[in-house]
Amino acid sequence: MTDSSRDYDFYVESHTEPMVINMGPSHPATHGTVKFLLGLDGETIKDIDVEIGYLHRGFEKECEAQLWNGVFPYTDRLDYTASALNNIGYALAVEKLIGIEVPERCKYIRVIIGELARMSGHYTNLGASALELGALTAFIYFVEARELVWDIIESVCGARLTHNYVRIGGVISDLPDGFRENVTSVFRTNRGLWADFNKLLTKNRIFLDRMRDTGAISSDDAIEWGFTGPCLRACGVGYDVRKANPYLIYDQLDFEIPVGETGDNFDRYLVRMEELNQSMRIVEQCLERIPGGPINVDNPQWRQPSKDDIFTEMESMIFHFKNAIEGVKVPAGEAYQAVEGANGEVGFYLVSNGGGKPVKCRVRPPCFPMTSALPLIIKGSLLADLIPTFDMINLIGGECDR
Repeated sequence: MTDSSRDYDFYVESHTEPMVINMGPSHPATHGTVKFLLGLDGETIKDIDVEIGYLHRGFEKECEAQLWNGVFPYTDRLDYTASALNNIGYALAVEKLIGIEVPERCKYIRVIIGELARMSGHYTNLGASALELGALTAFIYFVEARELVWDIIESVCGARLTHNYVRIGGVISDLPDGFRENVTSVFRTNRGLWADFNKLLTKNRIFLDRMRDTGAISSDDAIEWGFTGPCLRACGVGYDVRKANPYLIYDQLDFEIPVGETGDNFDRYLVRMEELNQSMRIVEQCLERIPGGPINVDNPQWRQPSKDDIFTEMESMIFHFKNAIEGVKVPAGEAYQAVEGANGEVGFYLVSNGGGKPVKCRVRPPCFPMTSALPLIIKGSLLADLIPTFDMINLIGGECDR
């Protein structure tokens, strides 16, 4: 018997049985909120069960026990990397129930803050995904970019992560002095950081091998599973709520919807990278065109009165007490409003009986259907492919919490 035949017999005899292992929730890649029950044949994933039940906050029931304006801090904690977008979606749903429209300046401000929040979400996703593949330098570049965006948001509302900025009928404060100049300076720096990040990763041989042709899904399957946002657009489907069902002033703005071809992790990466440029383009257009005028509806019954109004106007003080104690009396009815979140379509379905609290508050989280489809996407792939795929789906525990 030759040495080579002995080696062959050894490998045949030492073939192992399939293994069942737990990955998470105490795992750096599953972020403490998800567990994967994996069936492995060597390094190949033969079966996977995704368990998301490690974060229980009862978002919808909390909202139903809260006054209409008191729900905003809860919406911050859905996709907490892009809080303002959740604020905007909820506010638009309540305003649809009431039948009011915010002033033009308020619409522009909401779009500006919303796009800055989208950039925050994409910086977080792309930077953290690079980090979990070992690209620490790239991660630091986008953390810096995100911090600069948070500086801008903080100058408007005083908060960096959970903004609590939008209110029924408007926003809590106007843009500060020097805001446009500040944004111009930050965008100049961030475009440089984007270029550095792009040079490090987009043509990097190791990064390409980890991302390209992994985690792919067809456009038909993605639509059937309910994909939206960058993960759907990476499949070549150009669906974006801002274009398909425009809200605020998006139908007046000039911007592109980037799409991919293969629906793999690399296309998801490329789509998000280009969306950062498009968000900056949107913000710059808004700052050029933003009109003067009020930032809230001229009716203290619906808007949150300012301190100055409360101290100087009897009507505002009366409604302040009534709204703080009893809540805004939203007319009976039901409404659904969707906005384009950082992860995809964020929808709020609200039901009112005419009282000061929602009777029903149902949120449509974009990352829930994408996480549900993970077994379809990852079966047959290598264990190492699970990390970039899970990252590019971008599950946010607070958003996915059911």
